[in-house]
This record gives sequence, structure tokens and C-alpha cells, in this order.
Amino acid sequence: MGSLYSEYLSPSKVREHYNYTKETLDTQETPSRQVALALIIILCFAIVVENLLVLIAVARNSKFHSAMYLFLGNLAASDLLAGVAFVANTLLSGPVTLGLTPVQWFAREGSAFITLSASVFSLLAIAIERHVAIAKVKLYGSDKSCRMLLLIAASWLISLALGGLPILGWNCLGHLEACSTVLPLYTKHYVLCVVTIFSVILLAIVALYVRIYCVVRSSHADVAGPQTLALLKTVTIVLGVFIVCWLPAFSILLLDYACPVRSCPVLYKAHYFFAFATLNSLLNPVIYTWRSRDLRREVLRPLRCCRRAAGVQGRRGGTPGHRLLPLRSSSSLERGTHMPTSPTFLEGNTVV
Repeated sequence: MGSLYSEYLSPSKVREHYNYTKETLDTQETPSRQVALALIIILCFAIVVENLLVLIAVARNSKFHSAMYLFLGNLAASDLLAGVAFVANTLLSGPVTLGLTPVQWFAREGSAFITLSASVFSLLAIAIERHVAIAKVKLYGSDKSCRMLLLIAASWLISLALGGLPILGWNCLGHLEACSTVLPLYTKHYVLCVVTIFSVILLAIVALYVRIYCVVRSSHADVAGPQTLALLKTVTIVLGVFIVCWLPAFSILLLDYACPVRSCPVLYKAHYFFAFATLNSLLNPVIYTWRSRDLRREVLRPLRCCRRAAGVQGRRGGTPGHRLLPLRSSSSLERGTHMPTSPTFLEGNTVV
């Protein structure tokens, strides 16, 4: 046990593994790297702000306390944490990487795997909820909120366990020949296991949606109204965007498993594939706020409040007798998006 902890805290282990798997170690802080770093930080800041607004909207409005929106809120939470994890990953990459201890490196990479796992399990929970609500014609009631929260908690516990396996011992410290090229302290078998689990879950989600569409299109699907189809289309778009964004990263990890060390130069550009995958966390809030009129109004409320406050300050500081006219588009939006608050019309009226 003492030997294990000494390796985890050794400042030379990370450099040893990177020297073995990489042809060259690029440790120079070039202007292009600094520009890329700034752009990534801005992107992650946008991810955090977007998903935080969605979480606040779901939490403060009782209309969004149904199963569907709780699971979307859980997806927003995982996306928000993914933005934070990617900031930490970016700041601790490059020249800083070689100064990390293995336990710090495991924490850096494990946080990204945990948030990815949480996103995948959130998509699975959404697919199960849609299947229960449409295929089984059975909606969650308020008495089942505890069951939903337990499902969300279980998804995070599984994600923590899956992302924490390397720091618990499933790594390649002391076994350089088993190391991944993209993630030099992870064993190739762990990377393959994670990608396989995610792929199986995504295939199961796709199968669930295919079954849901078959039920909806059948003559016996009494719940196949336009609102139901719109909501189903929304979550299908979310799933499709996830697959498009993460498929290149999954492919590069599978290639990593198949390629012997230093034989596939494309693996040294894996950070571009993971940066592209991070766009998924930016696009998700855009998708379900664009598709949901009520959620869009709730998310934009803080921005409208800031604009009104700025207008008040402008009127106070303006010339006497000058009045600012209200924007017609704002009042039209409020009139056009006024929706009933009855829970009976929750899903039917929030999706456009």
C-alpha cells in the first residue's frame, strides 16, 4: 500500500508515462496556444452561464418540476460541471501537465469522465421517461418524485464510480506497455471498457426512441398529439447532437486501443476531438430553450430584468422630459408566449 501511495504522489511518474507514449513533449507556451487557451476559457464560461440559467429556471418555476424537466435539469447540471472540468483540464494541460503528480492527473481526467458519464446516464433517464410516458401511457406523478430523485442520485453515484476506477487502482502505473497514448496513465482496457459502456447505453437509447416512434405512429397511440411529437423531437435532437459531438472522440479512443504505441500520429491531436465534443454542453441549453417556449421565457427573464434595470438607470440619467418608449417586440413576445400554468397543460404547451 505504501508503494502505491508513493507512486501516486511521485512528481516524475507523469513525465515518465508521457515520454513513453509521446514522440515529442511540446512544453513551449506559444502565442497560438495562448489564444486557443483564451478561446476555450470563453467557451467554457458560456457553457457554465447557459446551463446555470437553465437550472435556475427549472428550480424556480413549479411548471418545470415534472419528470421530463427534472431530467433535463440533471443534464444541464452535468453540462455545467463539464464546462468547469474542461476549464480545469485546460489550465492544467500543456507545460503544466508534466509537473502534476499522478493523483492530480487522475483528478483532472476523472472529472471529465464523471461528467461525461452523468450526461450519458441523463440521456438514458430521459429516454426511459419518454418510453414510460408514451409507450406505456403512464405519466410520473408527484408521489414518484422521490423515485426520480433516487434515479438521478444513482446515475451520479455510478458516474463517480466509473470515473474513479483509475484512481482506485485500474491504471497503468508500473505497466507502461499497457498505457493509452491519448491518456498515458490510463490502461487501454479501461478506456475500451468506458467507451463500450457508453456505446451500449447510446444504442439502447436509440432502440428506445425507435420503439417510441413506432408506438406513436401506430393507430393505437392515442397520445400521439402534436405536442407529444414536438417534445419527442426535442429530446431526439438532444440525443442526435450528443452522438454527433462525441462520435469523433469515441472513435479516437477506439483507435487508441487498437494502435501500438507511437504508431498512430493522429492520436497526438486527440485534444481537438475532445474540444469538439465539449460543444455538446454548449448546444444542449440552446436546443431545449429554443424548443420550449415557457423555458425560454424563464431562462431569458434575468436578462430582461437586467435590460429593464439599465433602462431605468438611463431614464434617471437622461435629459428631463425625455422618455424611452417600450419595445413593441417585448410586449408582443410576452403576449404571444403567455401560457396557462395548470400542470395538466405542462408538456402540451411548453414545446413549440
